[in-house]
Amino acid sequence: MWDVVFMNMQIVRWCVDCAMGIAFLISFVTGFFKFTLLMRVFGLTHVVLPIARMSDIHDWSGLALGILVAIHLFLNRKWIMTMTKKILTGSKDLPSTGLQ
Repeated sequence: MWDVVFMNMQIVRWCVDCAMGIAFLISFVTGFFKFTLLMRVFGLTHVVLPIARMSDIHDWSGLALGILVAIHLFLNRKWIMTMTKKILTGSKDLPSTGLQ
């Protein structure tokens, strides 16, 4: 039974992380097009965009991103607390990242 619960939580975490990535991309792209200096630098001044609509999309995706980050932190709170304690106490049994 616990294996099923653990697997479901992994799927939930994965879905939250994917949604966070999508919200970030939407917010980034709409923010890029709202930033007129960048539009001039890339020579896109002749492009007519619905700025009011993009501003709404940007605002809502930013709000969604903030909520998803809060959910992400809540779902991973045990790992965050454990790692923080290990790092602050100078524990030698930190997990290897495999990037050495």
